Amino acid sequence: MSIFFPITAGVFYHPKSLEFLFPSKSFKVRSLNCQILNAFCPRIKDKADYTKRVKCLANATEKSPIPESQTDHTTGEELSPELSNRYIRGLCKAGNIDKAMVFLCQMEALGFRLSYASYTCLLTALVSVGRTLEVEAIFKEMVSSGFQPRIEVYNLLLKVFLRKGLLTLADKLMESMNAMGVWKNRETYEILLDYYVSAGRLKDTWEVVAKMKKDGFEPNSFVYSMIIELYRNNGMWKKAINLIAEVRENGVSLDKKMFNSIIDTFGKSGELGDALQVFDQMQQEGITPDITTWNSLIRWHCKHGDLTNALVLFNEMQTQGLYPDPSIFITIISRLGEQGKWDIIKKNFEQMKDGGHGQSGTIYAVLVDIYGQYGSFEDAEECINTLKLEGVPLSARIFCVLANAYAQQGLCEQTVKVLQLMEREGIEPNLIMLNVLINAFGIAGRHMEALSVYQHIKESGASPDVVTYTTLMKALLRAKGVRQGRYNI
Repeated sequence: MSIFFPITAGVFYHPKSLEFLFPSKSFKVRSLNCQILNAFCPRIKDKADYTKRVKCLANATEKSPIPESQTDHTTGEELSPELSNRYIRGLCKAGNIDKAMVFLCQMEALGFRLSYASYTCLLTALVSVGRTLEVEAIFKEMVSSGFQPRIEVYNLLLKVFLRKGLLTLADKLMESMNAMGVWKNRETYEILLDYYVSAGRLKDTWEVVAKMKKDGFEPNSFVYSMIIELYRNNGMWKKAINLIAEVRENGVSLDKKMFNSIIDTFGKSGELGDALQVFDQMQQEGITPDITTWNSLIRWHCKHGDLTNALVLFNEMQTQGLYPDPSIFITIISRLGEQGKWDIIKKNFEQMKDGGHGQSGTIYAVLVDIYGQYGSFEDAEECINTLKLEGVPLSARIFCVLANAYAQQGLCEQTVKVLQLMEREGIEPNLIMLNVLINAFGIAGRHMEALSVYQHIKESGASPDVVTYTTLMKALLRAKGVRQGRYNI
């Protein structure tokens, strides 16, 4: 992520961002000079009149979509700290973050400072687009300006740092909370739990739950669903089921997330009858199953060999108007394909088209083709172009599913091609896609390329997950590299 902003006359920067990159004590923030202001307002000759130059900023850059009432300084009213703060908040709310950062530098040149509300608005806008370098720089400036951020600001930053795997920044943020005497609330604990559960860190999860209870926050359905999910992911399904009994005894009402966790736990343990019973109870209590619910039921029925009920659920999901998840297609196609039941696959495809699920049917047909039944889509680019012509919206999930389909067939080059096409569409490859790429190289016996993808994940600042390590280990075992002790992971 770059902290530099392209504008009409070159490159501009926020000085505090450079402080973060070069934390030397001798570094001094430079104020905006007349030469830079001239880039925005070349027709104004009075080089001492900074205020006039700032007033024409909105007209010198692209037209702002914010209401006229928030840009009063462009109509000749004397520029003031209040007007500047109102303007920068308007830019943030309108999504003009680059312009807001440029105007912030103009404000600093005039000696104006952001208000607490403006700092919060700017941080929220930067977080929304993942510009974490600037987030930390602005947060540091906020604290150094004498403001004490409230818990809502800390929670906002903590969530984005953990989501991006920036653990060092998250730790610094928690230290800042303690130093400022800001108490954690329920949302803070839930953010931490969400991260620890996703990372499979059982011990840390229980420590957070213990601290949460100590601070007077009793576990709710969200927390219980997190713990159940962690037990399930670690193969401790019996403990997960015992915890379900505890939840019912404590009278905690079950929400959709809780029901989904319970259904998935029963499904993973092979208790399909219990999973369907909970599914029925969920609907009886007026909670509508979502795509996660159907995904879980169909996946585990396929996994445990009950393809008949899996197809019944698959068709029932479509009758309720839900757009099928492409990952469901792969599960069903691969299981039916293993048994050579291509006639059933074709029948389901026709039912999807007749039922009005044109986009779903197109994806389904493409995946069937990739799995080798027809052979028309051995080329990834042709596959993507077909989906685009059919009006299928391309998303990161679609690209990951297609890449995985090619990877499973040993089509390593086509898997890489999907990644390249994903980037061409302006979609940033996520950890799931990189894990798929490791798997593709592993299946193809190209363990050195798999290892290089892993190194790229680490160097990019992301945190490899359990799937990353498992997939890489399989690739190295295939090449017998681990036994020879040549790799240091």
